[in-house]
Amino acid sequence: ITSAVAFDILPLKLHPFSQSTPTGLDCVGWKRRISSPVITDGALDKTALTDDVGSEEDLYEDFRSSNHRYGHPGGGGEQLAINELISDGSVVYAEALWDHVTMDDQELGFKAGDVIEVMDATNKEWWWGRILDSEGWFPASFVRLRVNQDEPMEDYPLKVEGGKEDDSSSGTRRFGMGQTTKDQMRTNVINEIISTERDYIKHLKDICEGYIKQCRKRADMFTEEQLKTIFGNIEDIYRCQKKFVKALEKKFNKDHPHLSEVGSCFLEYQTEFQIYSEYCNNHPNACMELSRLTKVNKYVYFFEACRLLQKMIDISLDGFLLTPVQKICKYPLQLAELLKYTNPQHRDFKDVEAALNAMKNVARLINERKRRLENIDKIAQWQSSIEDWEGEDVLVRSSELIYSGELTKISHPQAKSQQRMFFLFDHQLVCCKKDLLRRDILYYKSRINMDDMEILDVEDGKDKDFSISVKNAFKLHCQDTEEVHLFCAKKPEQKQRWLKAFENERSQVQLDQETGFSITEVQKKQAMLNASKHHTGKPKAVTRPYYDFLMRQKHPTLPTTLPQQQVFMLAEPKRKPSNFWQNISRLTPFRK
Repeated sequence: ITSAVAFDILPLKLHPFSQSTPTGLDCVGWKRRISSPVITDGALDKTALTDDVGSEEDLYEDFRSSNHRYGHPGGGGEQLAINELISDGSVVYAEALWDHVTMDDQELGFKAGDVIEVMDATNKEWWWGRILDSEGWFPASFVRLRVNQDEPMEDYPLKVEGGKEDDSSSGTRRFGMGQTTKDQMRTNVINEIISTERDYIKHLKDICEGYIKQCRKRADMFTEEQLKTIFGNIEDIYRCQKKFVKALEKKFNKDHPHLSEVGSCFLEYQTEFQIYSEYCNNHPNACMELSRLTKVNKYVYFFEACRLLQKMIDISLDGFLLTPVQKICKYPLQLAELLKYTNPQHRDFKDVEAALNAMKNVARLINERKRRLENIDKIAQWQSSIEDWEGEDVLVRSSELIYSGELTKISHPQAKSQQRMFFLFDHQLVCCKKDLLRRDILYYKSRINMDDMEILDVEDGKDKDFSISVKNAFKLHCQDTEEVHLFCAKKPEQKQRWLKAFENERSQVQLDQETGFSITEVQKKQAMLNASKHHTGKPKAVTRPYYDFLMRQKHPTLPTTLPQQQVFMLAEPKRKPSNFWQNISRLTPFRK
């Protein structure tokens, strides 16, 4: 079993965006049943596509009606093999590529790097699995099958932290002709790295030549700005990866793969891999633009014709464009596994160890940007739940909720005190009032520009500015206007949390300036548009194939929603649990 899972994909529908994208896009297509017309230079019109097979629509319908697909023979062959192994009593393990966070008790939650025992892979989108004593459904596209399935589970930690192995004695067993088991395991990982890189290069080439090249010939359909939005900097990624693969192959020992020294290649290209950050940030824009274009049939037919002419597997364009995001996430997992099977005495050990840390940092940077982009939807939904909102949207200046909680605000004149809910975002502090009867409803009252404020810790006792006794208090002071705001918390620890939150807000603003992080106007507008359409009711069940009925006889009901891939998927950065958004959900109709 290879490490990348390739699924049986349903034929393309007129609404081409599937919610689930396979983790393995390295399938080799069958030989085409009809002659392949060549897209010539110039506009893609009848001279390009109708010589042998008619129009783009004819080509598209011909392939659909023939039930032809590019991919594994018979479709889903690898998935079938997994089920056969399970049926034979074999234990199949998968490794989580990304976090799966769920509130559904029938789903299996996990963190990136967790090892899951796959117990049922009958459904192509949701598999049934087990971690320790917990069982449940999980999205198949969130995992990769373990490279070394024959390795005893007790020798494999549930999480690979830094790639360190726990049992050094495992390398003493012998495998085959004098080679240790550990060497054979390292050979397997090296072969997977080289193999998947070659497949990935083929995939990038197909996108650049099969889609971008042909789109540029149709100036009547695409502007350069649209192509930049849809494909981002994937051509730069293609050029970078070609050089990277050449460097890997120079270090690859074909006769004795376990002796290969590939760690230095990752170290050499760690800086160049940061171009993935730009691609990942643009990916939501690409999805939105594709969604808009594919509401028009001629674009659906055009994209499908491009795919068929390039002999690519049966996945919509948005699925192909997700692959670079998946790839950059996969590197730390591959390197962690490689380090696990590399003896400390191996010449590659230190480089692999350093490469693992380097690629974790790259993934962490991209992760943080991804998380921030996801936050803007939550912020937009939160704002839409606030009554009597005034002024500009929160997203005009902010993209991160730092902290929230209840405080007593004391105002001039007469030192009037008011209980208010405060939400600290980067650049601003928003003040809201609870409804007297329905405490889950909030009304907008005011906001404070944090860029102009300094934080003053106030000792317990009488305050000279307001001439009142205060406890657990602090002030926000504007040096330009001498404006002063006095706040009191209920407990000392709450005050300290607020003071720390103000420090974090300034640190976040400074970090954003240093890294150049920003939210585009398109993303802001789309988030607010989505929020205006937000439906808080329970989602309707998605129509599923007939075999779901059989699945329900074996396990509890399948999840009623498809795996989320609204933006893209990477493991959330490790951080302490936060109840910020839970607080908001209790106070407003907005749900996370």
